[in-house]
Amino acid sequence: MLELKNIHIKFDDFSLKDFSLKVEKGDYYVILGESGAGKSVILELLSGLIKPNAGKIFFNKEDITNYSIQKRKIGIVFQDYAVFPHLNVFNNIAYPVRKKGFSKQEIKNKVLEKAKKTEILHLLHRKTPELSGGELQRVALARTLMTEPELLLLDEPLSALDVILRDNLRNLLRNLNKEGLTVIHITHDYEEALSLANKIAVINSGKLVQKGKPSDIFNHPKSEFVAAFTGIKNFYKAKYISENEVLTDNKIIIRAQTHKKNCEGYLMIPSGTVIISQNKQESSAVNNFKGKVESIIPSVHGQEILVDAGIKVSVRITNESFMKLELSEGKNIWISFKANSVKFIKKS
Repeated sequence: MLELKNIHIKFDDFSLKDFSLKVEKGDYYVILGESGAGKSVILELLSGLIKPNAGKIFFNKEDITNYSIQKRKIGIVFQDYAVFPHLNVFNNIAYPVRKKGFSKQEIKNKVLEKAKKTEILHLLHRKTPELSGGELQRVALARTLMTEPELLLLDEPLSALDVILRDNLRNLLRNLNKEGLTVIHITHDYEEALSLANKIAVINSGKLVQKGKPSDIFNHPKSEFVAAFTGIKNFYKAKYISENEVLTDNKIIIRAQTHKKNCEGYLMIPSGTVIISQNKQESSAVNNFKGKVESIIPSVHGQEILVDAGIKVSVRITNESFMKLELSEGKNIWISFKANSVKFIKKS
């Protein structure tokens, strides 16, 4: 459906270099990156607001690289909503089709349809300065849907909303995609990406560093940057030393089940698979290390404990376990985890 092919664009302090990406019809494609990584530049390129210095953009196999924004069947919802403060909600939504030759009744029917879809029928006669952020986001979305886009571009659509509004809008976006609308959504929030995307592209400083299904990105990060950015804590450079062992950069031997022989790569230990105990455990967990509690960070589901055991290991535990173990910073403890919970990813 959409292909960016060897795109290059340069500004004074930023450049997008040889950027290529394919989006299929029906995808919910999230472009994930830090502020300044180039996410907004990609949306501006796709919408026609800026043109690349080199490379091509194809939409349904047609070269649209130099098409104006009006000639593209692409809708965009900006982060700041960009609604008209002097118009009420009805007229904001109706604005894109006012000069398209529709009758007043046809325009009214279209507005009602989009307002119903975005659940803002009750707001049609309200003035936009009176609306909340979540309501403004839905108005902006309904207005964009009036153009019947084949591709919807979303610029950090959930970033300014509270938890409840975020959940509601996330459900709306998911439903629009299920109805067949192709979506490209940019964000810096990996949890947001995981909850919505069927495909993810991670970018850093104008470069595409990894792309694929969410499970590929989160379970098999190809670099320390991707691992750190997607919230994976226990991720280390390592190399194969035997069928059951890998060696970390700081010379700690970890037991792991791997058949990727004679290679270097990355070791990943899920935080939830690590057990903390007062004494060394007698169990099937073959990885046992004595360590010291370095820090304790409260989390939504309990406590995150950072342990220095030669390598820094993040461990998630419940509040009940935290109280039972009487943990405090500086306390000596043991950590253990099974070999089959360790993932060794060969460096590509």
